[in-house]
Amino acid sequence: MEEKRKHKRLDIDVSVQLERLDEDGITTLKYVHVDVTDISRSGVGFKANVPLELHTYYDTKIQIWTKEVVDAVIEIVRCEEKEGVYHYGAVFIGMTDTDALKIDIYQIFNDL
Repeated sequence: MEEKRKHKRLDIDVSVQLERLDEDGITTLKYVHVDVTDISRSGVGFKANVPLELHTYYDTKIQIWTKEVVDAVIEIVRCEEKEGVYHYGAVFIGMTDTDALKIDIYQIFNDL
């Protein structure tokens, strides 16, 4: 099977906090803790015990392996439910170059 991703996925032990962003720019104070299954410069895959709607946006705080926190806005683009656990795919739609670089640096170390 051909790899369609532009960026390599990483298996990573991180914690994520999601905060829902609504159309009017109002944030819904709904914090969700999720288990990240993979992350790349372009997006993140994670599991959660709560249903999230497709094409909704979340402000995320991702604590990475160095204990630094990456702030990013994600859009939920894929959802699959298995035995009460939801598996999500999301793309980063707002992230600073500095934060994207942190993920790139992790990739380099991970490949060594």
